[in-house]
Amino acid sequence: MKKQVLNKATVDSKRIDSNLNSYKELKIRRSEQIRNVATDHQKLNEFHDDVMKRTFQLAIKKVQSEWGDPPAPFAFFLMGSAGRFEQSIWSDQDHGIIYEGDKECEPYFLTLGEEVKNGLFEVGYELCDGNVMASNPMWCLSLKDWKKQVSDWLGEESWQSLRHFLTFFDSRVLSGKKLLLDCVKKSALSILDQEPRLYMRLIDNVDFIKKGIGVFGQLLPETYGEKSGSIPLKQTAFFPYVNSLRLLALKEKIYEPSTLSRFKKLSTPYDSIKQFEHDFSNLLSVRLHLRKNARDYHEVHLIPIQELTREEKQELKVIIKRGNKLFSETKKIIEKECSTWS
Repeated sequence: MKKQVLNKATVDSKRIDSNLNSYKELKIRRSEQIRNVATDHQKLNEFHDDVMKRTFQLAIKKVQSEWGDPPAPFAFFLMGSAGRFEQSIWSDQDHGIIYEGDKECEPYFLTLGEEVKNGLFEVGYELCDGNVMASNPMWCLSLKDWKKQVSDWLGEESWQSLRHFLTFFDSRVLSGKKLLLDCVKKSALSILDQEPRLYMRLIDNVDFIKKGIGVFGQLLPETYGEKSGSIPLKQTAFFPYVNSLRLLALKEKIYEPSTLSRFKKLSTPYDSIKQFEHDFSNLLSVRLHLRKNARDYHEVHLIPIQELTREEKQELKVIIKRGNKLFSETKKIIEKECSTWS
């Protein structure tokens, strides 16, 4: 079996000391330093990357001490807000593993996925409610099986299978062989080329947007439960931007998962879409400003309406309205092009 040579990026930590030798030490350092970068989106996400890379280093070191070297080249990749480089102060886990080789490699990489999951949790990243983690066999597969799984997701066309696919596409390699992830994405895009009608199914999958503004122009907070009185920022503001640019990235074969990167890589015919880039950038800054004192992951996307100034309410309304307009224009573009393909 081949031995994996770890990517140099996995041992290059600019902000987290490489001599931190336990998850507990890393958690303490994370708590001490994160407030220093909490007001700058770029620096904050670079910091998260450094913390997660160091956590991964500790995890693989532990697995190697018990199981030996990895049995094949592999890639450990992030999804969700981490995959898109869009984390706030608090974040949960979304990650997977792709490895070369056959089924006999699975126990090793599932063990690694379990160790990474436990390590990240101990350091301060909550477990994914949907179990989208490399400890789950669905998200820890060989290259061959990943291609088959993506093909099955698109072939099934169910709401859940397409949601899995969209989750997967917002991914980037944190450690290991980037080419493996690119290979799976390329395979998926070739299927969409052959079946362009799937774009309409993907639109249907993300077509519901939680209403954030009422008929009289007022913000609409949650009215029940522990979220009562708060605006759910993820559902009302983030989803329209993220979903729109993901759909366009699929159509334009843009591999980068970051929403801002996708804006920048859109070709000239999409100038009408590029005008919304500033709004999304502003949304990232607004979230950091409004939730800088959030106590945990569940508070990060909940904005208590009574805490907002008049100016902050107005700014949030503009962002939400612009996101809805962006999604509407994106739908029209894809629907129009789908009509020419049929």
